[in-house]
Amino acid sequence: MGRSQDPAQDAGPAPGPQGADGGSRALRWAAAAALLGALLIYNHVDAPSEATAPRPAPAPAASPPPAPETPGIPRHGPALPRSAPVRLAIPSIGVNAPFTELTLDGAGRLNAPPADDGNLVGWFREGASPGEPGNAIVAGHVDTRTGPAVFWPLASLKPKEKVTVTRADGIEATFTVDGVETYPKNAFPDEKVYGETEDAQLRLITCGGSYDHAARDYTANVVVFAHLDSFTWA
Repeated sequence: MGRSQDPAQDAGPAPGPQGADGGSRALRWAAAAALLGALLIYNHVDAPSEATAPRPAPAPAASPPPAPETPGIPRHGPALPRSAPVRLAIPSIGVNAPFTELTLDGAGRLNAPPADDGNLVGWFREGASPGEPGNAIVAGHVDTRTGPAVFWPLASLKPKEKVTVTRADGIEATFTVDGVETYPKNAFPDEKVYGETEDAQLRLITCGGSYDHAARDYTANVVVFAHLDSFTWA
């Protein structure tokens, strides 16, 4: 997610294959590393148009997930089958927002959430879903042309605070914050943020630092690291 003339250079080295889906998921994360950077500056005042990046490799056919009645998957921690997120709640900072799916357009660019909706978060659907083993990537605007947006207070989150994701399968997945970091865009740790993991983890990402009017971009990114702590049926 560091800024460069060639967005593909921002992705960093992809992790090695891990199981049947490891290779293809690693390629998808490499694309996401560049693509999400384009999303996060999309609606800022004077922001440039979204950058292009190579299209991720298609995923191979996957086995059906376990039935919802038995959602647990043996891992280092709790985990769930794949299911799309529908709502994000972070009570400590007043976030309560619906999800939209982040996809690629015909030119290989990430489609950002609507510019006129400041209370909307996006899930990169080519990666893990929240609660599924792996890093689920959730991105949101820090501001839009009309003012502060959904992730404006994200940097104020503290370790041990809770993040709840309501999923389409009726499960409420509760994540515990492990840490909040701010990284310069030219030194973004792709592997740390997007790397493979067997645990069910969550990454919340937005822009941070100061706004550089000359570069027409924020100088940093805020990343919240969290892990799945528990889940209940809604």
